[in-house]
Amino acid sequence: MVTQPSSHSSSDADEAAQIVFAAENVTISYSGVPAIADINLTINAREITALIGPSGCGKSTLLRSFNRMNDLVVGARVDGSIKYHGVDLYGPRVDPVEVRRRIGMVFQKPNPFPKSIFDNVAFGPRLKGKRRDLGDVVEAALMRAALWDEVKDKLNNSAFTLSGGQQQRLCIARCLAVEPDVLLMDEPCSALDPIATARIEDLMVELKQDFTIVIVTHNMQQAARTSDMTAFITTDVQEGGKRVGQLVEFDRTGAIFTSPADPRTEGYVTGRFG
Repeated sequence: MVTQPSSHSSSDADEAAQIVFAAENVTISYSGVPAIADINLTINAREITALIGPSGCGKSTLLRSFNRMNDLVVGARVDGSIKYHGVDLYGPRVDPVEVRRRIGMVFQKPNPFPKSIFDNVAFGPRLKGKRRDLGDVVEAALMRAALWDEVKDKLNNSAFTLSGGQQQRLCIARCLAVEPDVLLMDEPCSALDPIATARIEDLMVELKQDFTIVIVTHNMQQAARTSDMTAFITTDVQEGGKRVGQLVEFDRTGAIFTSPADPRTEGYVTGRFG
């Protein structure tokens, strides 16, 4: 049984207006084998939602379903319903490219393009046909990613001259340059040192003033420090010994870490397993 959070607002209408994603009975399979099953949760606007759980439980699979990145995996299938602002993300008239523009992705390892710092950030706007005022767009995105002061005098340098933490913030700036609504972050700090990790965490908290953020993390302290909501996913052994990801508990982060409703959640967040 999944424990769902209590209502966050005084009226159903206000609450519904804040919902960015609504996943209902979502099962995602690869070549007919379920990776996660029967996921039900909602993600609210301008909050950070953390997906936590042991390796192999399907956190990244679920994250990628929110911007249809699983479409790129041969044999992947999404059953159930994922709505984005009330629209079926997997509807026949929905353009996956537009989905990925509105819902940006930051990956585990920084993946700058083999281009200059400027051209990395300008890449998306140019694809959209923007030619004028590109300098202003690049500056604004780099400022929002807390990177402008560090790179403003070397915009023509290769992105690979930046440190790992700077490269990750550059990738965030590249997402922000196309003015998304949501940022999905898949273990964005796992390849970074503690100082760079702290910079990214501070940046996430700043960005949630304007963006909805969903993050996958193995770092319990990071989830506790940065997120508003936390979903704990673990694997359940099905018939035949197959392991399938299941949502155990979804609640305010404070509740998950101080008074979880399910003993499996308590065992994971306290380090007894996982």
